[in-house]
Amino acid sequence: MSESMIKEKNFIQKEGFNFKFNPEACIECPGRCCNGKSGNISVNSKEIEAISKFLEIDVSKFIGEYLIKVSYKFSIKEIKTNKNYACIFFDKKKNKCSIYPVRPNQCRTFPFWSYFKDKPKEVARQCPGISLCEK
Repeated sequence: MSESMIKEKNFIQKEGFNFKFNPEACIECPGRCCNGKSGNISVNSKEIEAISKFLEIDVSKFIGEYLIKVSYKFSIKEIKTNKNYACIFFDKKKNKCSIYPVRPNQCRTFPFWSYFKDKPKEVARQCPGISLCEK
């Protein structure tokens, strides 16, 4: 945990964010951060290698089967669900990430994304582990 993060009881707070996050809420959550509107789940070369190794497949096979090219970056494919999209690695039966130990940094840093810095109510609607801070 970096110096800019404070852990109090089960909540984590990062400097500059007006909310706290309780990661234990993930246990009961149906994976709201892994399901919803379509988006990009960026992966870099180190993450591609780590996930490929975890899945025990060749990097080129992993890229061909699980990634799409978005501009100059790679993004993990999504699966169309009823009205939404889900990360291809989200296990709907278990309600959890099937590559959790090697999940991309983008997933590891949720909900502390710069996008949510000024949108605490938006992230609170999406994530049951969010507790808004009083101003």
